[in-house]
Amino acid sequence: MISITIPNPDVTIQQRQQEMKADEAPIKPINGFIDLHEIPRDKGGLILFYNKSDELLFAGKARKLRQRVKKHLEDNVSPVKNHRSEINKISVIIVDDPMEREIYETYIINTLRAKYNVEKVFYKD
Repeated sequence: MISITIPNPDVTIQQRQQEMKADEAPIKPINGFIDLHEIPRDKGGLILFYNKSDELLFAGKARKLRQRVKKHLEDNVSPVKNHRSEINKISVIIVDDPMEREIYETYIINTLRAKYNVEKVFYKD
């Protein structure tokens, strides 16, 4: 039996309202998220989307995390495009090795039963 431990997230951001000071320029939110700058730009890893109940909605992998998160929040071909209003929290786990990303993604999808993942699903409800 193989034992896999899911790493703790390196960055977690939540949907929130922007608090502005008089001398600050507003940051344009993307689907209610204004802290996307905290996600590394050129690191690879895993992206986990959660709802308000902390239920995993979707798990994915990316070579460039911030760019991929933005695509999921803006693009018309994203698997979560019809469920963006449910996303309340985004966690990212930095994993440099592509093979490890693939293994973790498949493991997370199946053990945490990501609600909107359709590929790589081995469990049956």
